[in-house]
Amino acid sequence: MLCRIGDVEIWRILEINAPYLPAKDLFPDVPDVAALIEARDPGAICPTSGGLILPIQGFLLKTPSHLILVDACVGNHKTNRYPPWTGRSDSRFMASLAAAGVTPDDVDYVLCTHLHTDHVGWNTKLEDGRWVPTFPNARYLIPDTDNAAFAEIAADSYTESVLPVIAAGQSEMVTPGHQLGDCITLIDTPGHTPGHVSVLVKSVAAEAIITGDALHTTAQCWHPDWQFIYDTDPDQAVTSRRALLDAASEADRRVLGSHFTLPSIGRVKANGEVFRWQGDI
Repeated sequence: MLCRIGDVEIWRILEINAPYLPAKDLFPDVPDVAALIEARDPGAICPTSGGLILPIQGFLLKTPSHLILVDACVGNHKTNRYPPWTGRSDSRFMASLAAAGVTPDDVDYVLCTHLHTDHVGWNTKLEDGRWVPTFPNARYLIPDTDNAAFAEIAADSYTESVLPVIAAGQSEMVTPGHQLGDCITLIDTPGHTPGHVSVLVKSVAAEAIITGDALHTTAQCWHPDWQFIYDTDPDQAVTSRRALLDAASEADRRVLGSHFTLPSIGRVKANGEVFRWQGDI
């Protein structure tokens, strides 16, 4: 178990922890960005490739009433523009789920923070040449605004990992403010994608926020104005990021960064116009 928030257990479901693209390509408007990230987050930059070490992980929430998987990573056998993620055949995601004592049949909800390929891959699996829902008893909660935008483009990740769960009748389009039971609320954080949401967990006077891709590195706490290359609306992403960090600081929330360097959990504290990251030990 990664942490407990009141009556909610949060488990890390890790699929990949490896260098991604070079930091200078991910934050092209920031001079010497790799050095700046390394200064705030030692070990986050691969010394060989210069790539930002980017965990690909979901979070399993065990609430008093539901089992909820937040984000489904890259998946196996998928088509992807990033070659290392194409045609994978790896057991780590399912092993992480099993380590939490859960099978795919047990999951009640799969909650997508947004519809990028590294967050929806295990929504489906390849079975007899067809893409079918990996979690046969789950409702898949999909941000409505994202679905409209991604359906129009209909890229491989949408047709392989989203459309099949819609066709199976297991999807539910949701909007910010949507609640699951008494503990889980979707928070509006658009900018990375049009309908991006983060996930607020509240139970017994304790709170946590799962960022999704509102941030990609803890260095963005000190530099919330940094714009990520794959943000569809960079200015809106900055506004959402600042609001998320401000609310987390004010409420003393645990922050679980979907792509933060492992262990990916800590708190943020306001520090003038920016924020300070305090990782959990």
